[in-house]
Amino acid sequence: MYKPLIKIVKTSFAALAFSTCLSLPSTAAKFDVTLDVNIDSSRQAADLKNKIFSYIDNVLITQGPLVIKADLVQVITENKTEDKIYIAKGKPATFKHILGDGSPIYLQANEIKYQPSKNTVVVSGDAELRQEGSSVKGSVITYNFLTEQVNASNNANDNSSRVSTVLQSKILEKNK
Repeated sequence: MYKPLIKIVKTSFAALAFSTCLSLPSTAAKFDVTLDVNIDSSRQAADLKNKIFSYIDNVLITQGPLVIKADLVQVITENKTEDKIYIAKGKPATFKHILGDGSPIYLQANEIKYQPSKNTVVVSGDAELRQEGSSVKGSVITYNFLTEQVNASNNANDNSSRVSTVLQSKILEKNK
């Protein structure tokens, strides 16, 4: 006698839950590498034959929520694919990106290699990544902004160098 009623309630609840999930706005927006790249600098130079553009002094690159600051940036266009590689240098050069959950991630190093076609940023030379009070330091840090995955390594030629990680305590975060 109650089985048909229970079946109707279960079916109605499942339909309601499914439709609610469809109507909720998504907070995990993916980064769009097709957004325009804006570059500001004090000076610029170009090697048109080799497709290398150099931006010198006080360089600021923005692409949607992505920000790169450096002393020198070279934009190299690959001949076969027309993909662009951005190589930023500074003391330090910095990279900021907003993750899908809205939290910022910061990377800094002597050199930043940004490859939008591969969804990667590789920072090298006194490399550091900071996010929500935690940090990772190493010789090279690779960040994939599509998967939001990070790999850090030490200098392969120096056995004494290590990757260093500091994790923010949840107790400290709650007290802020």
